[in-house]
Amino acid sequence: MSRAFEVLDVSPTRMGELLLRRRREVVLDIDVWEVKLGDEFLMSSMFTATEEAVGRLGMAATPGDGLRVVVGGLGLGYTAWAALEDERISSMHVIDALAPVIDWHERGLVPLGDVLSRDPRCHLVHGDFFAMVEAGITFGAGDGSAGPFDAILVDIDHTPSWHLDGSHAGFYSPDGLRRVVDQLVPGGTFALWSDDPPDDAFESLLSAVFTDVSAEIVEFPNHYTGANSACTVYLAHR
Repeated sequence: MSRAFEVLDVSPTRMGELLLRRRREVVLDIDVWEVKLGDEFLMSSMFTATEEAVGRLGMAATPGDGLRVVVGGLGLGYTAWAALEDERISSMHVIDALAPVIDWHERGLVPLGDVLSRDPRCHLVHGDFFAMVEAGITFGAGDGSAGPFDAILVDIDHTPSWHLDGSHAGFYSPDGLRRVVDQLVPGGTFALWSDDPPDDAFESLLSAVFTDVSAEIVEFPNHYTGANSACTVYLAHR
């Protein structure tokens, strides 16, 4: 039997105190991992359907073989894990700005840590995804990891207008999204998670930069409300 409640790690970061905790959900008889950043609740292992959908929908929309993928945001690892179900992926770089999050996976403190760390296709990278996009994504010389890439999958901010850090805002502008286009192969896929319903204004912005833009609503059962909740995955192509 697991402990009823346990703080697994607390780390200071430039965006506030980062906390990883595990608790027992008695009604469902499961352990739940939760992450907070400062006063904000970021994620829970109880609700992973939409994170997984970013990976699965993004890869399903991506043509070709020997695919090279970038994931912006590691979190609890569910986006990367779901994407890696696609055997066409030859390499995946998962970027996270918070070093402790990568450490949790490497130390096996979170459920998918060992799975992602053991997959030879998966590389966990400490870095600012948004700054890397602005500068041109690359992961070093000689390892075949410079762009352009077949897919860029992003699950970091709450929504295109509600950001974890003010420095992210420029990414959701025409110029910021054009830099994403520049780092995709022709036909490559951009996928973005949002906690809000589809936003017509943001879809229009995507359509001005990408082709084949869609907003997929992903529903999942919410144990606490007794009803379904929903999030959005935006999909677009170069």
